[in-house]
Formats: sequence, structure tokens, C-alpha cells
Amino acid sequence: MTKKKPTPKRDAQTDLPESLKDRRQLKADDTFCFSCHPGLSCFTNCCADINILLTPFDVLRLARRLEMSTQDFLDQHTMMPITKDLHLPVVILKMGDDEKKRCSFVDETGCSVYEDRPWSCRMYPLGMALPPARAGVEPEPVFVLFEDDFCAGFKEASDQHWTVESWKENQAVNRQEALEKGFQDIVSHPWFIGGRQLDPRRIEMFHTACYNLDRFREFVFSSSFLKRFELEDELVEQLRTNDEALLEFAFRWLRFALFGEPTIKVRQDAQQPGRNS
Repeated sequence: MTKKKPTPKRDAQTDLPESLKDRRQLKADDTFCFSCHPGLSCFTNCCADINILLTPFDVLRLARRLEMSTQDFLDQHTMMPITKDLHLPVVILKMGDDEKKRCSFVDETGCSVYEDRPWSCRMYPLGMALPPARAGVEPEPVFVLFEDDFCAGFKEASDQHWTVESWKENQAVNRQEALEKGFQDIVSHPWFIGGRQLDPRRIEMFHTACYNLDRFREFVFSSSFLKRFELEDELVEQLRTNDEALLEFAFRWLRFALFGEPTIKVRQDAQQPGRNS
């Protein structure tokens, strides 16, 4: 009998984006000291000339805060870089046009949208990455600590001890992550194993459903969508007015549209040959 070779362990560093490599990784029970407040000499210095990736809920929450449509918010406040290394589009918050390239939401008192600040801002000084998808393996997030030299929050916080979970709870991150669980399931989906790429049509579907929620709602209610798919009446009413319910549904629909998973039931009469869909 041939002895089975053990599965080689993967170096977690090799799975991290370049910006997170060589940072201190944190395990569940590791602690760090940090505090941020207006009294720090570096207050808001971290809010300039930086790439802040926006999650779907970030876009929705900021658009509603500014009383804008999601389309207008995307047009005025974000960029969408296109590189060959990305298998899905990402949305980045646009910095200001001043010399320091400060975030346009920062004023003399600090963050003007603090209650609705993006996930990345809530997480700092923590960073998180999901390793590439592997068949049959639930991806475990990797957490790192940004111990930046310019930040005085580490030096003046000797009595503020945090773990990853206590920091996330303090910054109200857990609720957002629960809402966006469907989004994480999509971006780390095994379908992408081996470098598979979505075609332009499905990339547009992904971008609309995840980031342009007002346009997605229009798609649901102004097209043949409700004639094609079997949805409960109560859910349909929620989708009309409840943004969070619509966002969670968008992730569910994308699993059907992108990967062919049976997350939504097609109406029986819509499957008949020759019927227009």
C-alpha cells in the first residue's frame, strides 16, 4: 500500500495581498493596544491619500447618508480600477483634489460621516484578507495589524487592550459582516478556482446587484423579473422598501445568475419552451 503524502501546509503570507504582507498577523486571542481620538497629534492623518475599498453596504449607507441615489454616489465619490489581477470589480472611495488628497468627508472636526463610515475605516488598525478559494474548504479570514509609524494611537493607548473580536464589536463591524455574508460567499466562491473569469455581462450584473442597489431594485420591479422567479409576497414587499433585505436578496440572486446555483426558484410557466423571458 502506498503511503499517502501529507497535504503541504500553505504559507499564509503567500495568500495575502501585497499591502498586507509582512504585517503582524493576529490570532483569535492575540491582543493589541490602540486608541484614536481628536486629541492625538496625528488625528485624521490616516484619512488622506489612501485606497479605501468600499463594500456593498458601505456604498448603500453612504449614499443614503448623503441623500443620493447609489448611481450618483458611485459617479461622484468612487473609482473602479480595472486590472488583470482582479476577477471581480472593486469600488474605491475617491480622495479629494487638494494637495494632501484628503478624504472629502473629513473636515476640521474629523469624519463628517462617522456613524456611516466605511468598513475599512471601522476596522483600522486591523486589516483582513480572505485566502483564495479552495474546493471543499471554507475560507478563514486572516487578520493583520497596521502598526504605522505616523499613528500615535498605539503609543497613547497602553491601557486599551483589544482582541480582533472585541475591536470589531466596539466598532459595530459584526452586524455589517453578518449582512454581507452573502457577498463574501460570492467573492471567495470555488467557481473562481484556477483563475476562471466572469464575462463582461456577468461582471456588469455583479456590479449592479452589489453596488448600484437602486438600479437593481428597478431591474427587479420594472422588468419581467417577478414573472420569471417565484418569490413570496412578503419578500416582494420587503424588496420594495427595505434596502437591507434587497441587498441580501441581491447576493442570493447572484449565486443563481453567476454560478447557476438553485438559490431562487424559476416559475414553472417561465420554463415552458417558446415562452419569452
